[in-house]
Amino acid sequence: MRYISTRGKAASLSFKEALLVGLASDGGLYVPEAWPKLSFGEMKSFQGKPYAQVAFAVMSPFVGGEIDDIDLRRMIEEAYATFHHPAVTPLVQMGPNDWLLELFHGPTLAFKDVAMQILARLMDHVLSEREERLTIVGATSGDTGGAALEAFKTCDGIDTFFMFPNGKVSDFQRRQMTTIGAENCHAIAIDGSFDDCQSIVKDMFRHQSFASTVRLSAVNSINWGRVMAQVVYYFSAATVLGAPEQSVSFTVPTGNFGDIYAGFVAKQMGLPINRLVIATNENDILARTLATGDHRLGPVKSTITPSMDIQISSNFERLLFDAAGRDHALVRDLMTALRDSRRYRLPDKMLQFIRDSFDADAVSEVETQEEVARIWKETGYLADPHTAIAVKVARDHADPDVPMITLSTAHPAKFSNAVRDATGEAARPPIWGDVPLGSTETVAHLASDRARVEEYILQHARLTQGSVRSFASEGVTS
Repeated sequence: MRYISTRGKAASLSFKEALLVGLASDGGLYVPEAWPKLSFGEMKSFQGKPYAQVAFAVMSPFVGGEIDDIDLRRMIEEAYATFHHPAVTPLVQMGPNDWLLELFHGPTLAFKDVAMQILARLMDHVLSEREERLTIVGATSGDTGGAALEAFKTCDGIDTFFMFPNGKVSDFQRRQMTTIGAENCHAIAIDGSFDDCQSIVKDMFRHQSFASTVRLSAVNSINWGRVMAQVVYYFSAATVLGAPEQSVSFTVPTGNFGDIYAGFVAKQMGLPINRLVIATNENDILARTLATGDHRLGPVKSTITPSMDIQISSNFERLLFDAAGRDHALVRDLMTALRDSRRYRLPDKMLQFIRDSFDADAVSEVETQEEVARIWKETGYLADPHTAIAVKVARDHADPDVPMITLSTAHPAKFSNAVRDATGEAARPPIWGDVPLGSTETVAHLASDRARVEEYILQHARLTQGSVRSFASEGVTS
């Protein structure tokens, strides 16, 4: 299996290389050069199987034999042994043909654990083989940072730095990042939005002298390993409900598009998915794009669903690549327009390609609070506000003949204030996932400035300690 950049100017890579690099040198995202297919029989065999077995079967084609099967099975088993439910990602029935897929039973109570726990093991394994080190830098709107720092805290060959928008994640999410207490893990609060944090990350990758000095890598959803791991729970959940004999639909609360893009990948691999429904908050760029074909950036609004407070949906570029018939030049043109003009217009054929698989709706702040309250009142289930948005959108797009699986991406305790305001009930974390108030926090507060963040990384990364130099006067490649 080879991996190619969506923009076509970077060299193709092996699985191991794509895993360690993250973002392509041309600014694009890596995708497989062709989609692997699973047969009807292979998918049917997943019914009743443990999650780790399904994970091995789904991930193996993407790994392409580059990691020994024994080692890959071991790492998968170890990763999902960290989850506190025997099903790993259990389904909860909410109505006659309406299901929640709980993805928050991992160490940090968020769906990001599903990918991060295996990604950390894969990357550490490859680095150990090569006797190499690298530096991971990422941006988070809430959950990714905590999941990554938790997963990578024991990795000998990796230093991890995660930026988050100061004051714009929940207190619980912040404490998960700032109380890790590991020498190789660093939380950075940036004065700005998530998009500002993400832009700094992308600029650092384009700043080639810095990137090569620290051996920069990424574990945001731009890393193919993250997407690969998320594909698994689409197969696991669908086969529980009768796939491949039965088609299913999924509704996903998403801002950066990685989680629902994994569903698109599962569909390309043969999973009979009827509809993929995008659920978003008032930062509704994805819903607007599907409705009009006009992808236009706007200001980021702060909401009670901060993980979706995003205007730049990085993984959408991967979908555009297939929608464009894998035309690298067309993708480059669209991304250049987005960079220069903050907008692009989708050609009709691309828009139709996307609409053939996807629907989308946005939910207001008031509607989100009302939905959290409605779910609690009618079912006794405390849902976090991101899940509530998806439940509302799923209800509006339900087909009585097709099971609808709504992804529940975070434990309600991660957004306890919003849940209590809506329901009057306190959402308490399980004992194993609690981060007590008063825990010692370590965090760097920095301006939204690439050069300042690079200086901090150079000062604290073990790979560069003793050889710090300033890159402040250097530019980044376009």
